[in-house]
Parts: sequence; structure tokens; C-alpha cells
Amino acid sequence: MTSSSSFSQDSKRFAHSHPEGLRADALMEEDVAWSHEIDGERDGDQFDRSDRAALRRVVGLSTELEDVTEVEYRQLRLERVVLVGVWTSGTVQDAENSLAELAALAETAGALVLDGVTQRRDKPDAATYIGSGKAEELRDIVVETGADTVICDGELSPGQLIHLEDVVKVKVIDRTALILDIFAQHAKSREGKAQVALAQMQYMLPRLRGWGQSLSRQMGGGKGGGLATRGPGETKIETDRRRIREKMAKMRREIAEMKTGREIKRQERKRHKVPSVAIAGYTNAGKSSLLNRLTGAGVLVENALFATLDPTVRRAETPSGRLYTLADTVGFVRHLPHHLVEAFRSTMEEVGESDLILHVVDGSHPFPEEQLAAVREVVRDVGATDVPEIVVINKADAADPLTLQRLLRVEKRSIAVSARTGQGIEELLALIDNELPRPSVEIEALVPYTHGKLVARAHDEGEVISEEHTPEGTLLKVRVHEELAAELTPYVPAPAL
Repeated sequence: MTSSSSFSQDSKRFAHSHPEGLRADALMEEDVAWSHEIDGERDGDQFDRSDRAALRRVVGLSTELEDVTEVEYRQLRLERVVLVGVWTSGTVQDAENSLAELAALAETAGALVLDGVTQRRDKPDAATYIGSGKAEELRDIVVETGADTVICDGELSPGQLIHLEDVVKVKVIDRTALILDIFAQHAKSREGKAQVALAQMQYMLPRLRGWGQSLSRQMGGGKGGGLATRGPGETKIETDRRRIREKMAKMRREIAEMKTGREIKRQERKRHKVPSVAIAGYTNAGKSSLLNRLTGAGVLVENALFATLDPTVRRAETPSGRLYTLADTVGFVRHLPHHLVEAFRSTMEEVGESDLILHVVDGSHPFPEEQLAAVREVVRDVGATDVPEIVVINKADAADPLTLQRLLRVEKRSIAVSARTGQGIEELLALIDNELPRPSVEIEALVPYTHGKLVARAHDEGEVISEEHTPEGTLLKVRVHEELAAELTPYVPAPAL
């Protein structure tokens, strides 16, 4: 068996052919170190930053490929990894971009990427993902680099995981498990942790393993007990699967209860006719930075994929004085695992229930069109295709001017901004003001001073065109919804004769 050089005959080494690495393209610009003096005014207090940067003890770095008597519940403890991808369609550049994004995901999870390889195949091998011969060559690369983990750029079946692990003799995980581990690290809220736990259990259920006595059976439950037993009973792994299904059912009930609380808040905003805007986009496109720039929310901003998971809703005001809510949502990525789409469906409903979507795309990325397509695919999955969309091309200060021109020409409802420098923010606020739904009824009313609550509601729920204080009361000319218009109708001045 030759070394990794034979692998490159019909496959391509990732790290060696790109010494500077493509993974930075999947992240933001390099000089993104956060400082209170420079970024504090824009991003607000970053309370999570100290926790994220704190020392974390890494427990047990062994690969755990020994015989055990319990079902495998191994945590991802990534250290030194080799990436492998199967290139089935598209160009060489597409395959390298996908592996670069996998490298950025691995680094976000805390791994050191040593090498990466791609292989050209019509379809992944059913047994070992890359074929038995290439699996042996991958084993040579693992030995050469001293890696303790192999990450595959795709979702592997349970059989593929087992067979590939048997050949390379180190831990093997896939793209889905890697993303789930990042989500588990970054989830902070009770709902976020519950959603990640549900997605992890959905992923682990068909992949449970047992060794040694794990396949032994419990005694059957005969009527008389003792010697009067019937049937072989459950194996240990069947018992574990049943328990996981029970936990999943309990987790779904808890998430449904938490979803009810968010729906009540959403209905309260609807009752007061407060428009809602949802920020959606690719992970690390700058959604949290934009939210901080628009509202001063103080959401954590970090140069990492999926840095913030928990949705944040903040109150904002248009230049004309209209109130609306701005919601930051979880970032999307190519090939987002369906387990996550299902688990985070209640959170993603913020996008479907909004009146306007700010689709944030990284203008400095080499291929922003791919990001747009990936996000729109998930938006279709959550049923938000009818919501108006504004494409916000972020990081305009670091973007290629030709790329900006191309995006602005192709996307008719788009605007270029920079959340870092403030470029284009005023124009974006004006565009949001124009695109938000306006109250349908225009009315002029002379409201007595004893009914000041109606004036306050007109300011909160409607659009005040003019306001004049007279001896008889407040003369308002406003655009409001039908319910408030009915309450103001008794105070409409009689027409002059």
C-alpha cells in the first residue's frame, strides 16, 4: 500500500494544494478580533464572550475504540482531524469550497485540521463511503499526520460509519454529527438546549452500537415468574432505543410547551398590530452584527460558524417613528441536517410569521450566490415563501466591487451595507420603512384630552401624519388599522358648512 500520494491520482489533497487554506473564505475577514473600544458602541455588552473564551478542560482524548459493555454514547472530543469528501457532481472548485466550509466547521468545534482529501465518484460507496482501497489509503494519511479523528463531508449511514472506522482505526464522524456538536456547545437558552438534545437523539437512534454483553437479552416476562418465562425478551440495545424514544417524546412535549409561550408573545404583538421583521441568512454572514447595529441588542458577535443559536427579538423604530420588532434567527448552512430543521422548526417559525425578511448574505464570500440558494431552500421548508424579502449584502467594506455589482444587478430588491462601519444602514432603515405593511385606514380625529390613551395608541400602533394641540383636544391625522379607526370615528370633526 502506498502513501497518500496514490490517493491523489483520482482524488485531490486539500491542505497541501492550498497552503494558505480555503477555510478562511468560509469565515469572515481575518482582522475580526473584538475589542470594547472599537466595537463596544456597535455591538453592546458582550456578556457571553468571557464564557466562550474561558478555559475548558478536555476530558479523555482517547478514541474509545475498545470493547465496552454499554451502548456507545461518545461525545465529540475533536483534536487532530483529517477531512474527506466525495465529489459526485459540479466542479473541482465546488468540491474544494465544500471541504473548506467543513474545515471552518471543524475549527469552530475546537479541532485542528491537519489535512483534507476529496475523491471523484459517481456516488458514495455503500460500505465505506470512499471504497475499501481508498479507505486503506486514508488510513495511511491518518498515520502520517497523527490524526485521531476523520470527518466525512456528508451524512454517513450507520454501516458506513462502522466499516470506515474498522479500516482507519480512529474515530469517524460525519458532517451532521459535527454540526450537532457545535450546536450543543453554543446553545444557551432552555429551549435551544432542548432542541439540540432532540436533534442529537434523532441522529443517534439508528446509530446505537453495542459490544460484548450489550446484545444479551433480558428474561421474558412470563405469567408466573421464575421458571415460567416466555419469549426471549429485549436485547440491551433494544432497551436503549426504547428509552431514547421515550426521552424524545418527552422532549417534544417540552418544546411544544415552550413554543406556546412564544406564540402568546407573537399574538400580543399582532393584537397591537406591531409589524415584525426577521433576519435570516447563512451562518457567519453577519446577522447578529446587523441586529446590534440596528437596535444595540448586545448579541454575541464572533468569527465562528453558528456563534449564536438562540433567537433574539428586539424592538426597533423606523425613521418615520413606526414601531416594529426585529428577530435574529439561527444561521443556515449547506446541507443543513434535517434533524436540525425539524428540531428548530418552532424557532424558524419566526421567519414564516414575519412581515418582512432581511436575507443577509456575506458580500465578501467568494460564492455568495450559493449562500443565497442554501438559505432559500430552508425558507421553503418552513413555508415562508410568501413573505417579502430584502437581500442585505453585508460586509460591503470587504467585498469585491464586481461581486457587489453582480449581486445588486441580479437581486432586484437588494442593498449593500456594512454592519461594521455603518455603511448603508440609513438607506436600509428607510427601505424597511417603505416595505413594512402600512395601516389601511387614514382618519382625522379631534381627540379630547381626557382620552389620551387613544393618542398614545395612535402613536404606537399607527402612523401619525400630523398632530396639533387645540383648546378642544388633540387634532390627529393618522393612518391606523380598522379596529383603532372604529374607536377614533366618534371624534371625527363634522364637515364645515
